[in-house]
Amino acid sequence: MKVVTIIGARPQFVKAAVVSRVFKNNQPRVSEIIIHTGQHYDSNMSDIFFEEMEIPKPNFNLGVGGGRHGSMTGQMLEKIEDVLLEVQPDWTLVYGDTNSTIAGALASAKLNIPVAHVEAGLRSFNRRMPEEINRVATDHISDLLFAPTQIAVQNLKREGVAEERIILAGDVMLDAALFYRDRASGLSCNASRLPGGDFALCTIHRAENTDDPQRLANIVDALEEIAFSDIPIYLPLHPRTQRCLAANGFSFKHVTVIDPVGYYDMLVLLDRCRFVLTDSGGLQKEAYFFEKPCITLRDETEWVELVESGANQLVGAQGDKILSAVRDGWKDDFESCVWPAFYGDGQAGDVIFKTLYSR
Repeated sequence: MKVVTIIGARPQFVKAAVVSRVFKNNQPRVSEIIIHTGQHYDSNMSDIFFEEMEIPKPNFNLGVGGGRHGSMTGQMLEKIEDVLLEVQPDWTLVYGDTNSTIAGALASAKLNIPVAHVEAGLRSFNRRMPEEINRVATDHISDLLFAPTQIAVQNLKREGVAEERIILAGDVMLDAALFYRDRASGLSCNASRLPGGDFALCTIHRAENTDDPQRLANIVDALEEIAFSDIPIYLPLHPRTQRCLAANGFSFKHVTVIDPVGYYDMLVLLDRCRFVLTDSGGLQKEAYFFEKPCITLRDETEWVELVESGANQLVGAQGDKILSAVRDGWKDDFESCVWPAFYGDGQAGDVIFKTLYSR
């Protein structure tokens, strides 16, 4: 069985590491060809993950990074099609909800190459989000949909997806967290330089926040006040967020800004922090895996089970809600939240391999 894996952004590197390890352990029954679209092209956002997580080096790097959504997706579509025609795989495997995801799925579907979508069925129900468009479109042109949760399965069924195409696999992010968390401190090159003690970990990168000057200003002001009055905040700064801050004349004085970090460093930060402030989908789950409160700087989340369980609080980009979530005793409420096994048993990678191999 020959599988083409298409990746391009940081969360996909983490997910692909899980499945690639399973593929490697099952050679020669499966061979994997990795296409890196180049969507995250900064070395701190890309190369470091391949090195740290021992992901096989990409067989093809398309170098498509930056630009508007249509332009980026179009360039990826053209270049991925060329590779697929050369390689002729049995399956194309795509992850998540990025432009790389939809480009890989479209290119394959138009060539009648079966598509498998890992992390299928997630819905924020906000069509203004580019990620929502990507994930819905990818699900409906994929042949196999590996859903991480029962809620994701229900979403797909409600949309009329045939049951035989849906596989409840569990979440590959849980596989990764379980595999790497005990190794993180020893494998992190920066563990001794990363903060310890009492601090909050923050990330900001969603277009809905970075591309809206008012939302971005609200978040910056709230974070600055929290960092000045309540608790230190450490912010690994996404390159695009840095550009948006500069373009609007915003800067941080009290929040500690650091360069983007690798996966092991992020696990160390998660293990040491008191709570998380983020607009990242993946980090919401990783906070849950580490039993850390998460304050989500979005108006909705695809991980609704985390909100319902009490592990996560949605505050959008409203400064008063962000401050209240930090200050009004929400952490005390979090102590009593329930911790059901939403995301499987840490064997999603094996489920994905066995399903692809049996079809």
